[in-house]
Amino acid sequence: MNLFLKRQKAKGKRQKIYKLSLFSILFSLCSYSQEQPKDSVKSIEEVLISGVRAKDKNPITFTNVSKTQIALRNLGQDIPILLNYLPSVVTTTDAGAGIGYTYMRVRGSDGSRINVTLNGVPFNDSESQGTFFVNLPDFASSLESMQLQRGVGTSTSGAGAFGASLNLQTKAAQQKSYAEIANSIGSFGTRKHSLAFGSGLHNNFEMNARISKITSNGFIDRASSDLFGYYFDANYITKSSIIKAIAFGGKEKTYQAWNGLEDEEKLKNDRTYNSAGQYTDEFGNTQFYDNETDNYWQNHFQLHWNEKLTSKWQSNLALHYTSGKGYFEQYREDEFFSDYLLPDFNGNSFTDLVRKRWLDNDFFGTTFSLNYKTEKTDIIIGGAANKYKGKHFGEVVWTQFYVPTTNKYYNNFGNKNDVNFYSKASQQLGKFNVFADLQYRMVFYQANSIKFNDVNDTFRFFNPKAGITYNFNNASSVYGYFGIANKEPRRDDYESGSVKPERLEDFELGYKFKSNKAILNINAFYMKYKNQLVATGALNDVGSPVFENSGKSYRAGIEIEGYIKIIQKVMLQPNITLSTNKNEDFYFERNGVLTNLGNTNIAYSPNVVVGNAITYSPINALQISFLTKHVGKQYMGNIDAEKSILPDYTTSDLNINYEWKINKGIKSIVLSGLINNIFDSTYESNGYFYTYNDDFSNPPAITTIEGVGYYPQAGINFLAGINLKF
Repeated sequence: MNLFLKRQKAKGKRQKIYKLSLFSILFSLCSYSQEQPKDSVKSIEEVLISGVRAKDKNPITFTNVSKTQIALRNLGQDIPILLNYLPSVVTTTDAGAGIGYTYMRVRGSDGSRINVTLNGVPFNDSESQGTFFVNLPDFASSLESMQLQRGVGTSTSGAGAFGASLNLQTKAAQQKSYAEIANSIGSFGTRKHSLAFGSGLHNNFEMNARISKITSNGFIDRASSDLFGYYFDANYITKSSIIKAIAFGGKEKTYQAWNGLEDEEKLKNDRTYNSAGQYTDEFGNTQFYDNETDNYWQNHFQLHWNEKLTSKWQSNLALHYTSGKGYFEQYREDEFFSDYLLPDFNGNSFTDLVRKRWLDNDFFGTTFSLNYKTEKTDIIIGGAANKYKGKHFGEVVWTQFYVPTTNKYYNNFGNKNDVNFYSKASQQLGKFNVFADLQYRMVFYQANSIKFNDVNDTFRFFNPKAGITYNFNNASSVYGYFGIANKEPRRDDYESGSVKPERLEDFELGYKFKSNKAILNINAFYMKYKNQLVATGALNDVGSPVFENSGKSYRAGIEIEGYIKIIQKVMLQPNITLSTNKNEDFYFERNGVLTNLGNTNIAYSPNVVVGNAITYSPINALQISFLTKHVGKQYMGNIDAEKSILPDYTTSDLNINYEWKINKGIKSIVLSGLINNIFDSTYESNGYFYTYNDDFSNPPAITTIEGVGYYPQAGINFLAGINLKF
C-alpha cells in the first residue's frame, strides 16, 4: 500500500510539471506507457533490416553507425556529410557548407552506384539512379541506425551496388513517452529547428512524430536552402508481430549552385562567386535572376508487417509509395523562339526567357522476405517488385517580348518496372561460417526524350555472391568473398550514347579483431569492371555528370579501420584506404587523332583517403572529438591531363557535446558545438573537366581545348545547438 501511495504521489508531481510545460496538452495523451519486453520488441524490429543488412558473421565489409553516433554531429548538415569520416568515403556539397545538395563517393563510386534503402525500400531515383537527401531534410533525426557496406555487399532492392550499399533504419519502437525540441544556429545564416515526440507503448500501440525546418544562406553566393521535413510512424506491437505505418518526406527550395567556378582569378580572390542566374540587362549591366532555384516535394509512405511465425520462422512484408514533383527555374539569354515551339516576335527570332523544367513521378511496390533462423543456420528468401512512372516536361513562363499563355515545349516520359528475387544462406560449420547469396533481377525500361529515340529495353541480371568466414576464436576471424553485380544504364546515359549495361566482379579478403579495448578491421579488395560507366568530368546542361563506358577497368586497394581505447577516457578511431583505380587501354581523341592512352586513372578516385577521430570524455556527460579527413589528389577526367588534377586536401573538425541531466520535467539538456574546418583550409572537394575541339585555329587544324571548374568549400565555420529532452 505504501508503494502504491508513493507511485501516486510521484505521478501527481509529474502531472503538475507537465501542466507548466508547453507540451501539457500533447503529453496528456501519451504520459502513460505500457512496457513491452525489450528483447521481444528488438527481435521483431530486426526483421525489418535482416533482408538487406550484413551481420558480423557474414564475409561482408561494412560499418555500422548508431543513433547515438548520428546525434553527436546532427546539427543540420545532410546525411552524406554525417558519414564523411567513414572508411573510403569522400563527400562534397554544392553550397560549400554541408546543407542543400550534398554528395558522397565510396571507393570512388558516385551516388548513382551506391544502393540506398530506407527500411529495405529503395531510395535511389529509378531513372538517374542518384540519391537526393536534400529531399529528406533532417531525416537523420529520425534514424535508429545506418549500415554502409563497401563493394557489392548483400542483395538489396533497387539499382545494383557498384561501390557501396547504404541501409537506413528509421526510429525503432520506444518504450516510454518522450519529446525533444532541438535548435541550432551557425555560420552563413544557418538555422535548424525541430520538434519530435513519441507516445511510448500503450495497449500495444506506439507512435512517433517529427517536424523540422532548416534554412541557410550557403557559403557560395545566393546558394541558399529553405528546407522543411517531417516524419511520422504509428506502430502496433505484440510479442510476435509489428505493424508499422510510416510517412515521411520534405520540401526543398535551393538556389542553384551547380555551375562551380571556372575563373582561376575568382578562385583565388572571389571564391564564393556563383554564376547561376547571371544575365546582362538592356543597359549592359550584369544582373542575377533572383529565382534561379530548384524546387521539389517528395513524400514517402511505407507499411511494414513483421511476423514471428514460430521460434525459427519470421516474415516481413512491406508496401510502399513515393510521390515526387518539382522543377528548376532558369533565366536564359538569347534563346531561339523555335527551340521552345514559340513564334518569332516582330522579326525577332531569339529572346531572353525564363523556363521551368519539371519532374513528376510516382514510385510504388512491395518488398518481402521469409527468414528461417536457428543457432547455426540463417536462411532468407525474399524479393521486391517496384514500378516507376515519370513525367519530364518543360514550360516557358516569360519572354522579354511577351508572356506565353500556355507553352509546354517538351513532354516526355520514363517508365520502369524492377523485379528481383533473392535467397541468402549462412551456415555455421564448426569454426567456419559459409555464406551464399543468389539474386535474379529483371528491369523493364521505356522512355523517350528530345535527345534520344524511343527506348524499350529489357535487362535480366543474375547476381551471385559467396563467401566464407573462419573464426580463430571469439575475438578474431578472417573472411573471403566474391560477388557479381550488374547494372542497367541511366536515363542520361541514353542521352550521351553510353547504353551498355555494366558488370562488376568483386573480390574481398578481410580480417576482423574485436576485444574490450580495440577493434581492428583490415580488408583488401579487387573490383573488376566491364563497361563501367566512368564520369568523363564534364557536366550536362543541368549540372549533372556525364558518363561513358570505359571498356575494362578495375579498383584495387586495402582498407584499415580501427577503434582503440588508449586509456579509459580517450578513444582513437583511425581509418585509411590505399587504392589504385585504372581504366585499361583507354582511348581518347586528341587533336583529331584517336589515341590509346594505355592505363589511365579513373576520374574522381583518389588513391589515398584517411580519416581519424580522437575522442576525450573527462566525465560521462562531456565528449570532445577532434576529427580529421585527408583526401589525396584526384583526376577529374580519365585522360590523366595535368589540368584535370583536383589537389589533395586535409580538413579537421572539433565536436563538443555536453548533456546536463535534470529529471524534473525536463529530462536533460544537450549542448552541442561543431567547428568545421577548424584550421581554415582553402580547398575544393569537387570539380569538373571538359574538352572540346577548336576547329577555327590558324593555320586550320583540329586542336583539343581543355577546361576546368571547381566547387570551393567553406573555410572555418561553426554550428551550435541545444536540445531539450522531456
